[in-house]
Amino acid sequence: MPVLSPPFSGYGLGLRKEHYQEFLETDVPVDFVEVISENFMVDGGRPRHILREVRKRYPVVLHGVSMSIGSSDGLDRDYLRRLRALVDETAPLFVSDHLSWSRIGGFNSHDLLPVPYTNEALDIVCANIDLAQDVLGRAMLFENPSSYLAFDDASMTEWEFLAAMCRRTGCGLLLDVNNIYVSATNHGFDANAFVDGIPAAHVRQIHLAGHSQGPELLIDTHDNAVCEPVWQLYARVRARLGAVATMIERDDSIPPLAELLDELAIARTLAGGAA
Repeated sequence: MPVLSPPFSGYGLGLRKEHYQEFLETDVPVDFVEVISENFMVDGGRPRHILREVRKRYPVVLHGVSMSIGSSDGLDRDYLRRLRALVDETAPLFVSDHLSWSRIGGFNSHDLLPVPYTNEALDIVCANIDLAQDVLGRAMLFENPSSYLAFDDASMTEWEFLAAMCRRTGCGLLLDVNNIYVSATNHGFDANAFVDGIPAAHVRQIHLAGHSQGPELLIDTHDNAVCEPVWQLYARVRARLGAVATMIERDDSIPPLAELLDELAIARTLAGGAA
């Protein structure tokens, strides 16, 4: 079983193309940057060059969106080989993906679809994690997803599933606080129970993001600033976890870098208060 990387207590941002030049030409006050793995998994070209240059200035986290760890037909071996090449070149702080599935029978939905919280699904997820960690030669982190439906045959809660997954595979968690809030609101469970139930020793990173109100449900859109209830939940999370890497995630309606740094300053302040 792989050994998790030691905790890292820095504060970071997702690296988006709108801010490439500022990260390359100025000293941005962050402790790390996170990139979407798939955007840099093609050898050569400008994206890989940008990543190499940024890596000279900041530690990097690789965050994937299409490993499809919940796929019942297994993982894409070619995808894993290409990711391993990126890991070897980048020497990232962490390598992460989502507790979700997106691929079946060669078809990729390009969406983070929910996993049923059953023993059968747990067996599939753990087998896929074992393979991924074996190919990559390191423990991975997996993010709790936002969800918009629940399965009637679930035999455990999401946090119980996450705990069992970590226990069986040695993987770590990327705890998305916004996703906890979105899912708790959509399904009517207690977000505090989720926070209390996660295996705190396995958490290595936190995501903070914004969401939008849909016709009936909250939608994890990453196109807004972090809202007050999510900040409050983050303070509670930090009080339980202690020092752990924290970052602001924005994927649409990208604001000026200064606005994201202001949000990151709030995270630092709240973490200090929780401590």
